[in-house]
Amino acid sequence: MNTKARGIVRKMVTRLEQPVTYQLRLGENRVTMNPLLEQSVVLEYSGNIFCINCGRKTDKSFNQGYCYPCFRRLARCDSCILHPEQCHFDQGTCREPVWGERHCLQDHIIYLANTSALKVGITRASQVPTRWIDQGATQALAIIRVRNRLQSGVLEVMFKRHVSDKTNWRNMLKGEPDKIDLITERDNLTELCYEEIADLREQFDFFAISMIKGIDPVNIRYPVKVYPEKITSFNFDKNSRIEGMLLGIKGQYLIFDSGVINIRRFSGYEVELRC
Repeated sequence: MNTKARGIVRKMVTRLEQPVTYQLRLGENRVTMNPLLEQSVVLEYSGNIFCINCGRKTDKSFNQGYCYPCFRRLARCDSCILHPEQCHFDQGTCREPVWGERHCLQDHIIYLANTSALKVGITRASQVPTRWIDQGATQALAIIRVRNRLQSGVLEVMFKRHVSDKTNWRNMLKGEPDKIDLITERDNLTELCYEEIADLREQFDFFAISMIKGIDPVNIRYPVKVYPEKITSFNFDKNSRIEGMLLGIKGQYLIFDSGVINIRRFSGYEVELRC
């Protein structure tokens, strides 16, 4: 086997094609992974971890790639990222106001997606369709556009009383889910929450919440030759060498005949790719 690339792992780069195209980022290298399907591939972790923000070497990675000081300091690691309805920018307490303006005070999309089942989610408008691909969605539909992250979080909390906001990653990796009529699901959900949406328009301003109509769901196909019957998850902290035939890529997972690995989880790890 020959070394193809070596460097610090970052989230895979994707492009919406049929199927999705993937590039594995290792430092400055970008390796297109689709041509490696049905080939023997080795990923070997050197034992070194580097913060994806400041670059310092660290013994442990926090929040998918940060050293502890950056984890404590950066707004992107704050709890409001996981709970956007708790965004506190307007209170003047954001850790990084400039970062917050660029990422939180931007238009956001509330969407429905089919991962292993129906789910509701939010993302910055600029992250469509990347967010859907990263979650392994086979169908997705933008349903509402709002002006900022806080508003999207409040709407998501409202919707998730009726629709899950979680992806079952094991089921997502076991195969293609049954098709869902996302248009009908959108209409049912927005009708169910009609009065609450009206109240939020009064709270945030009528034009802050825009219903999205007249578009079709986005269908997404992934480069998977064979889905695993049993899911075995690899962990570089327990096994520094991962080897097997690459059978597919979905979400941020590489699917081998010997198991699966969530590449995004190991951002900041120094890894060598051989094939």
